[in-house]
Amino acid sequence: MFYFCVIMLTEDEKKFIAYWEVNRLRRKKTFKQLSVGLPLGALITIAIFINIFSGWYKRADMVIRSGSSLILVLVIAALLIVVFTAVFSARHQWDINEQRYREFLAKKDQP
Repeated sequence: MFYFCVIMLTEDEKKFIAYWEVNRLRRKKTFKQLSVGLPLGALITIAIFINIFSGWYKRADMVIRSGSSLILVLVIAALLIVVFTAVFSARHQWDINEQRYREFLAKKDQP
């Protein structure tokens, strides 16, 4: 006996294909990625600053207060953390959506 398995896309998968065909190139732009991933990077940086300035580690608190140039280094590091996290998380999300899109297209093209 031969069984023919017809693979059909669900309505949500069809909607995703239509959405991703329109938005895939726009979502790949760096500025758009920064705006999407910025809240996560800011949240991580705020948590780091709360941890640093909470005073639970006395020696680190003394080192921070002894040198004024260290504050500048911390601010620059915080900005780099925000930018890296924002771009990395947005590109990762783009890659996941692109993989899903290609899988759905392959599923759609199967006989």
